[in-house]
Amino acid sequence: MNRNSPLLEVVGITRRFPGVTAVDGVDFSLRAGEVHALLGENGAGKSTLIKILGGALGKDRGTILLNGASVDFHSPADALAAGIAVIYQELVLCPHLSVAENVLMGHLPRAAGLGIDWPAANRRVAGVLAQLGVTLAPTTLVGRLSTAQQQLVEIAKALSRDSRILVLDEPSAALGQRDLEHLFGVMRLLREQGVALVYISHRLEEVFAIADRVSVLKDGRLVGHWPIGEVTMQGLVRAMTGRDLGVIGGAETDIAAPVRLEVRGLGRKDAFQDISLSLRAGEIVGIAGIVGSGRTELLRAIFGADQPETGEIEVDGVPVRLRSPVQALRHGLGLLPEDRKLQGLLLGRALRENVSLASLRRFTRFGILRPAQEERAVRALMGELQIVARGSGQSVETLSGGNQQKVVLARWLARQCGILLFDEPTRGVDVGAKEEIYRLIHALAASGAAVLIVSSELKELFAICPRILVMREGRLAGEFAGSHLREEEVVDAMLMGGRSDGTAAVATG
Repeated sequence: MNRNSPLLEVVGITRRFPGVTAVDGVDFSLRAGEVHALLGENGAGKSTLIKILGGALGKDRGTILLNGASVDFHSPADALAAGIAVIYQELVLCPHLSVAENVLMGHLPRAAGLGIDWPAANRRVAGVLAQLGVTLAPTTLVGRLSTAQQQLVEIAKALSRDSRILVLDEPSAALGQRDLEHLFGVMRLLREQGVALVYISHRLEEVFAIADRVSVLKDGRLVGHWPIGEVTMQGLVRAMTGRDLGVIGGAETDIAAPVRLEVRGLGRKDAFQDISLSLRAGEIVGIAGIVGSGRTELLRAIFGADQPETGEIEVDGVPVRLRSPVQALRHGLGLLPEDRKLQGLLLGRALRENVSLASLRRFTRFGILRPAQEERAVRALMGELQIVARGSGQSVETLSGGNQQKVVLARWLARQCGILLFDEPTRGVDVGAKEEIYRLIHALAASGAAVLIVSSELKELFAICPRILVMREGRLAGEFAGSHLREEEVVDAMLMGGRSDGTAAVATG
């Protein structure tokens, strides 16, 4: 097939739900051997469009052409049979089964009789993995693999079905820089083999690193599509949001402000060791480090979710022993966890219940909930944070990723926490929602709160943090502020661990 001819064409696709048109007359094309980025804010219609392509949703109007022939998918099995595989952000794997069983699920080779031909299965999967340049034993249990390795298993599963079109939905959301570079290497290899890839991400720098073309959706409609060399990052932001985003810088720390949080010599076996840090009122401090450096484990230990084995914690100058999150709440700490869906939200419950969860005493009298008072407080926070929802009773699982993140933030605003621990606060949210969250973090600090932020995006930390700590292999490898807050120095500490004598680098002023 001529690579300039569309392998896949979507013409005038429309899908309506009660009260909303999710996708409205969208045209989209995909060529063999290209990476086509699909961008848009949360709620722009990206998820609906790829579910239609993957057979998970039907269309109300429009045409899908595959190799020039009209097709109509009634299930994901139909799409797979046609060579289209969608790899969602939340991977669909069985952790207690082997790599080979996951890759060949539903079409394992049979030996004579009814048994599985395991040698043949392992050989076949080893061949697919070799095609991806991946060294991974087919007999390894998937539950023992890293997130990055599990994503490669999903890609291998698609290729085992001879899929020629792969849709990757937010594949980088849980990856560090090294794993992301490996994923991009696999994508480039697949592109050379003629596979067509649709790439969805909220991180625009990734789009410029890997995509050949880009299309932008807004409010269910196609805003435009361009070769990647004919568009700028600011142009894409304007297309997605309808406005230019401002530059948000971190305010300098007031060294006279009282210390809200002091950590000395904190350690937990196989997670982190000898961590000491301080956090002042009104200060925003970032923690950088590659995946596995101990950042998340540190925040969980400070919040009482895990117990440190060594060290001390002081809150507002008073030594505390935080044996549980409940005790941390009583001392004014709040944690926005890394995985909002698994650890931060009650997905089947109302937005109102999720916001008021940590502050129920505010809304009760003699142990009886006062719904009117709760409703007023929640509605005020919805307005302050610009949470887009039909009302406070809407199930939180039906909200976009950015609005779900704001719900968790609203919980800690309702609680009026003075010390906030944010783990990947903008993971999986669009560029417009990111700016809103950044401004909220600055407003919290301006009100006197102390904020500690873990992020895998260095640009994010540099945008909002006047001081950055670096963790590497469970230890502090550097501290940077002022004129020394330069990306190359932070990256060097992340990868090399700071000074050659093994001590952490401290660069301020």
